Amino acid sequence: MAQTRRDFLSAAAASAVIFRLVDSGPYLKAAGPNDQIGLGHIGVGIQGTNLLRAFKSVPGVRPIIAADLYEGHLAHAKELTDGTIETTKEYHEVLKRKDVDAVVIATPDHLHRQMVLEALAAGKDVYCEKPLTWSIEQGKEIIAAVKKTNRILQVGSQGKTSPMTAKAREIVKSGLLGNINMVRMSNHRNTAEGAWVYPIPPDASPQTIDWPKFIGPSPKRAFDAKIFFRWRCWWEYSGGVATDLFVHLLTTLHEVLDVTGPRSVTSQGGIYRWKDGRSVPDVLNSVFEYERGLLVDMYVNLGNSRPAHGTLIMGDQGTLAMGERPGSPMVFYPEPVFPPIQRYGTSSWPEAMQKQYFESLGFTAEGRPKEPPPPPRKEQEFKVERGPQHHEYFILSMRDRSPSREDAEAGHYAAGAAHLANMAYRKGVRMVWDRRTGKVAPA
Repeated sequence: MAQTRRDFLSAAAASAVIFRLVDSGPYLKAAGPNDQIGLGHIGVGIQGTNLLRAFKSVPGVRPIIAADLYEGHLAHAKELTDGTIETTKEYHEVLKRKDVDAVVIATPDHLHRQMVLEALAAGKDVYCEKPLTWSIEQGKEIIAAVKKTNRILQVGSQGKTSPMTAKAREIVKSGLLGNINMVRMSNHRNTAEGAWVYPIPPDASPQTIDWPKFIGPSPKRAFDAKIFFRWRCWWEYSGGVATDLFVHLLTTLHEVLDVTGPRSVTSQGGIYRWKDGRSVPDVLNSVFEYERGLLVDMYVNLGNSRPAHGTLIMGDQGTLAMGERPGSPMVFYPEPVFPPIQRYGTSSWPEAMQKQYFESLGFTAEGRPKEPPPPPRKEQEFKVERGPQHHEYFILSMRDRSPSREDAEAGHYAAGAAHLANMAYRKGVRMVWDRRTGKVAPA
């Protein structure tokens, strides 16, 4: 739950004793000849390539065309599809295609809004990588566009539909944890790759990259290949660790605890490790307050690779640890049961008063139980079975027009919470979010 895509898949592989996979191939069955889906891919960089691979392995799904601003990405898309996919640097060419039923958007955050709105207006279903938005205000606009066009939109934050999330939600709803009052979530990294310091292709230049289209609505600046390939490091194109990594955690948190979004957030952090010209923090700790008496302590540290990742959901009857240790994806730790009498609190009373107190609670005059106490509750491990992968749910929704498993509202509130954390960090104050009106203001 507190892991990124790569971490989650690695943990799942390492946890074969707990995870019982029902098969090794796509979960979906083969589609009939009249149930074929044509996809257009907008953005085939790192995650866009992962999505191209994932979707083309789904029966009945065919990649038609890919758009990207770097020629090398387009050449690789050709290689992945044995030359069958068409390529372009102009994403509008994807939206014009009548044989494209849906688009998969995996571009920098600042380009999401316009592409999503135009794709919906063109009658396409949309799979958009998280975060759905670059700013908190954009969410309501996208929600309205989905309702107006009656198209399916799914946000690509895999934790929302994972079997582990579903099992955790079931456990929480069972009441096993009691009254939940706090959640702690973390993500540790300490590598250049983990901090988005990706290598720059040797042919990167204004001739191979459409730099003006990358800048889009952001302030104009001279060509910089470092910014093009490491765009998550700058506020103009990304929300940094909050929108890239918090969103994974927030999406899952909202699903497990059945909450919409936070009431307020406070944040602290800074650039402590990667002093490479970036403007977003590499260490960020935010505390989210939810309306039902719940605090969520969430942080990302890009300067430490502590092996234990995980989420702790804490209630007055026990704690659910997710991804805490290898081989045990979910472990329940019950709260100890303490006797109702207090020895320390009555240690200064007169002896006769102490004895009367002990006996009034069913104990001996010396404060010993009259009957053997029940055995303490034990730790429990929970198994999780495999289901459809996140992107497969999008295809399922397209085929039967069922509701999206991570719709625009879910994407808005997860991204919105991350945006709120960034606002609190940048302004140095606690930020309050009125989700009914959409108003955001300092406390």
